[in-house]
Parts: sequence; C-alpha cells; structure tokens
Amino acid sequence: MNVSKFGRRQALQIIGAGAAALALPSVRAQGAWPTAKPLRMVIGFAPGGASDVITRVVAKGLSAQIGQQVIVENKPGAESTIAAIDVMKAPPDGYTILMGTNTAMVAVPSLRPNPPYDTFKAFTPLSSMGEFSMFLAVSPQLPSRNLNEFLEHVAANPGKYNSASSNSASELAMLQLLNTKGAKVVNVRYKGDPPALTDMIGGQIQMMFSTGTLMPTMVKDGRLRALVTLLPQRSPLLPDVPTAREVGLGNLTITPWAGFFGPANMPPELAERVSAALRATIASPEVREQMQAQGFSGYGMTPAEFTAFVRKQHESFNRVVKENNVKFE
Repeated sequence: MNVSKFGRRQALQIIGAGAAALALPSVRAQGAWPTAKPLRMVIGFAPGGASDVITRVVAKGLSAQIGQQVIVENKPGAESTIAAIDVMKAPPDGYTILMGTNTAMVAVPSLRPNPPYDTFKAFTPLSSMGEFSMFLAVSPQLPSRNLNEFLEHVAANPGKYNSASSNSASELAMLQLLNTKGAKVVNVRYKGDPPALTDMIGGQIQMMFSTGTLMPTMVKDGRLRALVTLLPQRSPLLPDVPTAREVGLGNLTITPWAGFFGPANMPPELAERVSAALRATIASPEVREQMQAQGFSGYGMTPAEFTAFVRKQHESFNRVVKENNVKFE
C-alpha cells in the first residue's frame, strides 16, 4: 500500500460512500435489515481506550445512517477472541457485528497451534474500518536519532536490548522490522501499552511498536523518541515522523488495521447492504474527523476487497511467524 494508492482509494470511497448513503432507503425496503431490532457491535477491548472510542464513533454514525440503534458491547480478554467467538456464534442476520483487529483476526490464527477459529470459515468480512497510527517508539537512552542508526546499533548489540509487545501484531511488526538487519532483541510481553511505556521510560524496555494515544504525548515532551510510522502516510499526531516507505522499508507488511466482520454464512446481498452502510458511515466528514483525533486513518472496503486484504495479511503474518519461529504462550 503506497501513499498514492491510499489517496486514490480515499477519493473513490468518498464518492462511493455518497452513492451508498443515497441508496440506503431503497435498500431498507428490500428486507427487514436494519428495521427489525437494534444492532450489536461487539469489541474485544475495554471501555475508554482508542479502539473503544473509535468503535463508538462509528456506532453512533452508523445509527444515524440506518435509523436504528447500535449498541456497543465490550468483551475484552484473550487477545479479543472472547468477542470474536461471541459474534461467531450469532445468527448471520446482520444484527451482530464484530469490530476485529489484526490481532484477533490474523495474529491469533497464525500463532496458536490450535486456534479457536478459522477467520474465513467462521466470519463474513464486511468492511475495513482503517488503520491505527502505529509508531516505533524508542528510549532516548539509545544513541539513535533515526531508523537506520537504530537498526545498525541494535544489530551490533545482539540480545542486549528489550522490546515490549502489547499484542501479537506489535510483536510480529517488530520482528519483521528487526529482520531487515538481522537484529536480535529480547521480547517482553505486556497486557497493554501503558505499562510497557512506563517501563520504557523507566529504562527496563528500549523499544516497542505502540498504537496508543499516550505515546505521542511522551514523544512531544522528550521522554521517548518516535522513529517511524507504519501508516502509508504521516500521522497528524506526529507529522515529523516518516513512514516506513519514506525510509526505504516499504516491504514491511504487518499493518495495524481494524475492520468489521459478521458471522459466517451471511447472504451476499445482506453482507453488501451492511458493508455499504458501514462504508458510508466511515466516509462521513464528522466520523473521519473524530477518528483522526484518535490517530486513526479511516477508510472502508467492499466485502470482496476486505476479504482479499485480510487474506494478504494472513500470508504476511504466517510468513513472519515461520521465519522467526514464533510460538504462542
């Protein structure tokens, strides 16, 4: 995904979303959805975090778009698989939607020897929601002012430094980055970004990929350095931080995305109807603005586009797992 493609896609989606919005009244007339009952939007994160805030922004916008209540249900735990399994077991009627990230929908199936589900057999991909502003944050104690200096220094000191990961996706993203120079570090797993960032400031951790909104503030006040973002374009949260492509690492394929899934066996016409409503919501200026305030770049995809995207992510994750002999604990 490059910047020019991203820009063209954004423009096309805004145009397409406008058409989708105009089409929704006639779409509703074709069947019960969404008039029969409120929708459940299930999320595998606790209330108050960036993922929860963004999901609630979309839920509110979707409610206005379809004229039906959308209830957000938080079911955190087990790398969001509790929420995923809840939706997996729901009727495929369009009234239960999962907000799933690359962790639950790609990393878990790639890492676990006996995963709780097969993403493509257990779910119906509906639409992407967009990408988080994942940054590489490093301790100011490291003598590295840019990404190349960082990689060279860490590669020259194998096993000396600790890397934090708050989820499987961030761990794999770090492995793929370090693999470009054959650098070796000790990975330390955390239950979330805040405790990992605290330990990095305290000196126990020297690097991590962070998607939270806490990290940009710590960079701005000098407690941390941010060297690169995995977004296809620079983030307004830290506009001076270059993208991976800008620094010659366009081959990094682990991206911090989120999207919407229904249970398996949703009728294609219904899946497209739900997707059209989601895409129109995500393309609305009000929703986009609120997403950007959380460091999130929103964009929608059709079910076919999103399915193809998730398959490519599966391939990327599986390759990184195999190359690095990653084991789930």
